[in-house]
Amino acid sequence: MGMGHNTGCYEDSNDSTGYQGGIPLANHDKKRQDVVKRETLTTRQGRPVTDNQNIRTIGNRGPATLENYHFLEKMSHFDREEIPERVVHARGTGAFGYFETYGKVGDEPVEKYTRAKVFSGAGKRTPVMVRFSTVAGAKDSPETARDPRGFAVKMYTEDGNWDIVGNNLKIFFVRDAMKFPDMIHAFKPDPASNVPNPERMFDFVSRSPEATHMITFLFSPWGIPATYRHMQGSGVNTYKWVNDKGEAVLVKYHWEPKQGIRNLTQEQANKIQAKTVSHATQDLYEAIERGDYPEWELYVQIMEDGYHPELDFDPLDNTKLWPEDKFPWLPVGKMVLNENPKDFHAQIEQAAFGVGVLVDGMDFSDDKMLVGRTFSYSDTQRYRVGANYLQLPVNKPKTKVRTNQHRGQADHRDPGEFGDNHHINYEPSMLGGLEEVSEEDRIPHRPSYNAEAISAPIDRPNNYGQAGETYRRFEEWEREELINNLSDALALCDKRIQDAMIEHFTKADKDYGRRVKEGIERKMKELDAGTEKLPGRESKWIKFSQGSMDAKQATKDAVDKSHEADPY
Repeated sequence: MGMGHNTGCYEDSNDSTGYQGGIPLANHDKKRQDVVKRETLTTRQGRPVTDNQNIRTIGNRGPATLENYHFLEKMSHFDREEIPERVVHARGTGAFGYFETYGKVGDEPVEKYTRAKVFSGAGKRTPVMVRFSTVAGAKDSPETARDPRGFAVKMYTEDGNWDIVGNNLKIFFVRDAMKFPDMIHAFKPDPASNVPNPERMFDFVSRSPEATHMITFLFSPWGIPATYRHMQGSGVNTYKWVNDKGEAVLVKYHWEPKQGIRNLTQEQANKIQAKTVSHATQDLYEAIERGDYPEWELYVQIMEDGYHPELDFDPLDNTKLWPEDKFPWLPVGKMVLNENPKDFHAQIEQAAFGVGVLVDGMDFSDDKMLVGRTFSYSDTQRYRVGANYLQLPVNKPKTKVRTNQHRGQADHRDPGEFGDNHHINYEPSMLGGLEEVSEEDRIPHRPSYNAEAISAPIDRPNNYGQAGETYRRFEEWEREELINNLSDALALCDKRIQDAMIEHFTKADKDYGRRVKEGIERKMKELDAGTEKLPGRESKWIKFSQGSMDAKQATKDAVDKSHEADPY
């Protein structure tokens, strides 16, 4: 350890020891105050602070007194500055802007399909807040991870908030919400070692063939978007639009970046990660600061609500794409992000999205993942931010709120939300208070069913058809990257898992399965050749597979290539 040679009183340049330009900081600040008028620092109770540098003691080096109120308040608040981290989508950033509607769906009036006011009136702008994120990583994890990216949009419409909570990739790993907690457990680090382990993920995926399509996208260059500005967005799940007559159609949402789409290879991502873990956050912030506002066009695909026997898949299956030649993309508006957050914690970290946050003119489909997400997302916010998370400015609708849901921790709503009679906090009532809106103005959509209540998979899983189509649609360099990435990860897995994954890929496309098999064999030979260099091989696969090959080598390099130091 090297010790600084100059630890004296003054420095000629800026440093962090309490001096600046040869002037003690306290004096320097006083001189600055002659030029810049500054607000007085106060406690959170509003009392001006006279000393923010020293706690109160008996003598200048004696014991601290108990009534150090300013210090105790300052420290106790510091201890509580963070709220619980999101279980998924913890790493992220965001910005503000507007959505501008075209007033049409393609060439047709939007009112034909939905009465949602956010889409009516060409040129109308609605304020938005957007949060981009990774999925599995922790709050400060690298933004170069091979991981889906969250793409969550909150629109503050005239009919209340509308959230489109999706990802950059248009499909998902599983189609039934029952499997979601297990999926995330498998994708997270090992609960015993806390080391990321690809074998865990592939162990789960090998028994979930519906994930083959998503894995094909994820391990291709599409699994690492270059930046948040250069990625697509999708609602992933299927929703419904409802018109004035109560008639409904199925709808899917797609965001297309006007900046173009850019992806990274694993090698490119590794080089970026060696220099920064926040490149995407920095890129978005700096682009907006310089006036290079990112834009996305919003498209929808529309399908009649029904079983659609002519399709070889279930249209409510979120592991599938709707073919564009049958269900064309229709433009409905554009989104522009032109404002950065002023307080990241208040405006981005506390931003709370919910899949069930819809407005009049929209409804839920019977997509099994959508039903589960509708409960989970808002329930997460109640735990993470608090029961009154919707009262925070970033989450609060810009239209008037009138509700009898009140109290709870940190309730600070406007008393006007009670309505004209503050004594009536229930409904119905003959004495006053709030009342329901008439259905005459908002004819509801009422789907009908004639089936048993059962727990069963869908009858058209077709787990491999679109995975093969996607593989064949890739450019050759994308296929090569896909095979290399899969081979790297699967070479560390149990032989049973390898065989199962090869079978899945082969059922999607014979060339796909063959190349993955050959790639795994090639990587295995490299591992065998490097047995003496990499620790853990003697412990067999279950221990050897803790982390990737690169992580294994890096762990060894940390010891072998580090510099010894003497105690001090």
